[in-house]
Amino acid sequence: MSGHDQLVLCLCELTRLLWKLLLPLLFLCALLVAVLVLLVLAVRLWLQSNRNARRAMDGRPTVAFFHPYCNAGGGGERVLWCAIRALQNRYVDINVVVYTGDLGVTGQQILDGARRRFNIALPRPVDFVFLRHRLLVEPGLFPHFTLLGQSVGSIFLGWEALTEFVPDLYIDSMGYAFTLPLFRYLGGCSVGSYVHYPTISTDMLSVVRERNPRFNNPDYVSNSLFLSAFKVVYYCMFALLYGMAGSCSDLVMVNSSWTLDHILSLWRAPNRTSVVYPPCDVSGFLDVPLEEDGDKKCHSIVSIGQFRPEKDHRLQIRAFKKLLDRRRDGPGGREALKLVMIGGCRNQQDEDRVLMLRGMCQELGVADRVEFKLNIPFDELKREMGEATIGLHTMWNEHFGIGVVECMAAGKVILAHKSGGPKLDIVVPFEGGQTGFLAEDEDSYAEAMDRILALTPGSRLQIRRNARQSVARFSDQEFEACFLAAMEPLMGTLER
Repeated sequence: MSGHDQLVLCLCELTRLLWKLLLPLLFLCALLVAVLVLLVLAVRLWLQSNRNARRAMDGRPTVAFFHPYCNAGGGGERVLWCAIRALQNRYVDINVVVYTGDLGVTGQQILDGARRRFNIALPRPVDFVFLRHRLLVEPGLFPHFTLLGQSVGSIFLGWEALTEFVPDLYIDSMGYAFTLPLFRYLGGCSVGSYVHYPTISTDMLSVVRERNPRFNNPDYVSNSLFLSAFKVVYYCMFALLYGMAGSCSDLVMVNSSWTLDHILSLWRAPNRTSVVYPPCDVSGFLDVPLEEDGDKKCHSIVSIGQFRPEKDHRLQIRAFKKLLDRRRDGPGGREALKLVMIGGCRNQQDEDRVLMLRGMCQELGVADRVEFKLNIPFDELKREMGEATIGLHTMWNEHFGIGVVECMAAGKVILAHKSGGPKLDIVVPFEGGQTGFLAEDEDSYAEAMDRILALTPGSRLQIRRNARQSVARFSDQEFEACFLAAMEPLMGTLER
């Protein structure tokens, strides 16, 4: 027998073996699928029985918000507390639960912090479910494949939340879209989401495709054609999974036109998606005096935002350094300017970032003109805003920009990044008048700050007036009206 005949005979034998194994394999797959379906149904029935038992005891439906960092001091937390306040004022026959990972504080301390930082007091108490495994969504746990790692971690954290308490209505208010199918299909809950920022966006894909270095696209990736191509494939696959998870939501609220465009392209649920601008404490800053500032001996530039990498505080410091160099020989010199960086620190990583920024100030020789104010109360924030001339914002593709609105409400000349929400929704002309300035790199920021300071006090005052008048559409009252209107279909499904 020739070698060719032997090869053909071996192939025939292999084909017969595979054919004999096919039916057992199909049967095994069907059995595994059936077991999985039965397991899912059993878990669902168990969770629903827990909810029914709880409903029999308290007799009220419960709305739960998934917000693992509810004790932080950022704009997302302001949305959370304003949303809860709106629901409690409108619906007196519901309970509200917040899933949080803030283990070092009590529920009352969290509520006291909301009142101190945001000037928000709830009409009734809320219940807190404290999650022990928030570490699973910490970016530091996943130095590589961070998006995927945090998303998988959010599923496990969501499972902990679901097994601790099964609500009637679940709202993801912090952007953990992969928890939505968990609560909908296993918990049997109605689900909604308020999206501050898409976990992935077409802009992020563009950054990788064009091999531009950013905080989430380090130099070693952008400099490598192979790594950039691999990251594009990774992002595309993740975007597909993210869209599938998000499409499970019965109701989608987004915070800006920029976020709306990206969520519609990813989640593809236009009939269930609406823009609800986040609440900004416009009224809290309206009593800041609005008058000419020509007699100021020192012009303060204030920055408001959590100390997270995407806020790009380094750009602020570099631009401020260039501004000092520009105005070194001007009236008052460098002593006539200072940069005040105000923000919240969520964890040790944020605190380490502040230390790095302090070191950067030392290296650039501007430490004597830069102040850091961390986790300050509302009264101190308001005082700093009242003393400032310029409000500074540097985040690329900021989803909205509550700090930008607050600066404008306080009558500051705002200088924001030329992208995202500030460009599309906030720093736009009002009745034909200018409301602020936009920039995109350290040179344009330094130039814009120099131009603002060179304006006459009267010209600055007119811009400040326009800015203050333009932000009425971002007030707490507007948010509550839009939020309740968006929530009404879901709230109507709750059994009372």
